[in-house]
Amino acid sequence: MNDIIGAAPKRVDGRLKVTGKAQYAADHGLDRMAFAYGVYSTIANGRVTRIDVDEARRMPGVLDIFHHGHFADLYRPPSMQMNPAQIERLVKVDETRLPFEDDRVYYAGQFVAIVVADSFEQARAAAYKVKVDYKEEPAVATLGQAKKAQSPQSSGSDYSRGNAATAFDSATKKIDATYTTPVETHNPMEMHATTAYWEGDRLFVYEATQSVVVHRNTLARIFGLSPDKVELRAPFIGSGFGGKLWAWPHSAATCAAARAVKRPVQFVLPRPQMFTTVGHRPETEQRMRLATDSKGKLVSVRHESINGTSFTDPYSETCGSVTKSLYSCPNLAVTHSTLQVHHGTPTSMRAPGAAPGLFALESAMDEMAEAIGMDPLAFRKLNASTRDEGKDLPWSSNHLQEAFDKGAAKFGWDKRTPAPGSMREGHEIIGYGVAACNWDALRCSSDARVSLRADGTAFVTCGAQDIGTGTYTIVAQTVSKISGLPLEKITVQLGDSSFPPGPVSGGSWATASILPAVAEATRDAIEQLKGFAVENGPFKGADAKALQFAEGRLVNGNDTLDFGHFLREQRLGSAEGEAHTGVADGDVSIRSFGVHFVEVRWDPGISRLRVARVVSAIDAGQVINEKAALNQVEGAIVMAIGMAMFEATHYDERNGRPTNNDYAEYMVPVHADQPPEMDIMLLDYPDYALNEFGARGIGEIGTTGLAAAIANAVHHATGKRIRDLPITLDKLMEDAPRVTA
Repeated sequence: MNDIIGAAPKRVDGRLKVTGKAQYAADHGLDRMAFAYGVYSTIANGRVTRIDVDEARRMPGVLDIFHHGHFADLYRPPSMQMNPAQIERLVKVDETRLPFEDDRVYYAGQFVAIVVADSFEQARAAAYKVKVDYKEEPAVATLGQAKKAQSPQSSGSDYSRGNAATAFDSATKKIDATYTTPVETHNPMEMHATTAYWEGDRLFVYEATQSVVVHRNTLARIFGLSPDKVELRAPFIGSGFGGKLWAWPHSAATCAAARAVKRPVQFVLPRPQMFTTVGHRPETEQRMRLATDSKGKLVSVRHESINGTSFTDPYSETCGSVTKSLYSCPNLAVTHSTLQVHHGTPTSMRAPGAAPGLFALESAMDEMAEAIGMDPLAFRKLNASTRDEGKDLPWSSNHLQEAFDKGAAKFGWDKRTPAPGSMREGHEIIGYGVAACNWDALRCSSDARVSLRADGTAFVTCGAQDIGTGTYTIVAQTVSKISGLPLEKITVQLGDSSFPPGPVSGGSWATASILPAVAEATRDAIEQLKGFAVENGPFKGADAKALQFAEGRLVNGNDTLDFGHFLREQRLGSAEGEAHTGVADGDVSIRSFGVHFVEVRWDPGISRLRVARVVSAIDAGQVINEKAALNQVEGAIVMAIGMAMFEATHYDERNGRPTNNDYAEYMVPVHADQPPEMDIMLLDYPDYALNEFGARGIGEIGTTGLAAAIANAVHHATGKRIRDLPITLDKLMEDAPRVTA
């Protein structure tokens, strides 16, 4: 049982999911439940001048129709800065404007009304009959339009060391290139949903959320309640990718509607509005200026990024967050700026900042290597940092050089010939690309409760949530590691704000945060059990410190005692343990590292581009569950293939409306687009600076760098440098300008 950490047990919640017993936010059919359906703006900028609800009100089953002229008075929650040491107090929204706050429209698809009826079909039919008149004003639809009308606003997260401008100007080897990424939209299979009801002044909510605790705190502020008056539940979430981190307008609107009609109300956001009112990764433009000395060492790096944000809230996509530390360079400058567009407020999307930022940085690293005539992998190995120069701290653990070597050997990088288009097989031209990947290793405070019960089982509760990543299973593995109990005797319950506060399931910090709390709570329960045994049990009078606990049994020398049998004999229901664990110390810099090697195949005769092979070597600390870890990296790679070759939300430049806000026209990779060969190597070096298990987050690092590795492989195959994502066939069939050295 000591080998449970690092093993690959099946998910303990798997049977519930495959049998349909796992209930998501929209699966709760409550007694007398009503249904809500939204009315959404058809303009991107302007005002509502009239809402005619007369015909809709007369339709069968309609209970009420809410809009800015008929809605509850709510409070704006303060959007607090995240403090990892006090996650249980966090209040956070991305769109600070309340639902139906006034008659202003800031983006197409904004809520302007919500219909509540006896059935979903009745609510939807009535919503289509609500007539809304607008005074439309010109919309800023794209970052390009915003650049012509506004001056970029600094986000306040700039960084510099040395004198990057002077070093660049005096260097003989340098590149200057600009890269762009489009709006990407979170599209988890489970759409946003809220099921809410009131009992007196208490609010109960089933919500598709990545943080039951933060969401509870936010709703409490909106409705002027103390947090103990709100209970939020999310036992299962159909993924979120960052889009479900914080509360969006529909959640508060549904809760307010439930209070008004005095019945439970359920709301499910339609797929088209997943593109408008619940966040996205914003459009970015990034200028990269790199320079080296005659030996290939970086002497200057300048990374300037601009992203779009809404007219209601500032959001900075911190593209230069990795640039500050991944490579060693004495002269470096990073700036982040924003421009306002008539879209909904952006939010975190898997590996925020780092995913678009590393597309630019790792593409520029390839271009710089080409300019000085150096192998791209050798150039990276030469310049990889040996300490975090951005924070002036040593790395807690950094095995990037080993990842480079093992990944290259597995991939066969030594077989690469440098000339573009020089590697062929049949009708296909082969391209090899490489890019480093990198992500924060974070930890926040967490609580947990563990009960060792008289029936011989363990029961765990934590106010964290499993968004599909395997949190239920790794929590059970942790209890098993400490107690020796088999997984089948451990029950884990998550996703309820009434449980001990747990972390946000985002930023790849849930595992590193939860496991220490669960381990400590398990030890606490065992210590209480030992106390019971030496007070009144068969080990009465023994030294509690001398007792051992192994495989569910108390051990005193040669004597053993089954803990369940002992509790039953003593007529005790359980031994209870609770724990609160804090954040890691700050005397080292903690990040996860890795590298992607990609093979693409380009058939110019039929204009077919495909990713044929991916080899990734990831240094993310101790692997807790090998199966879940591999699943996370593989999923992140497929998502990054979407970023590189498929995904882009388009807006009509005449009016700011999204034009492909559905799964038919918003392209994502399907099974046929996934590489037939995907080889993931997990280096598995425990990093005890972060937690006792040495585990760092692994959910997001696989997304970072992969788009650049594909773009670099495409350049190697075709000679065309695609700097504007996604890499579509029309771009490959155009003449692409080459960067000048």
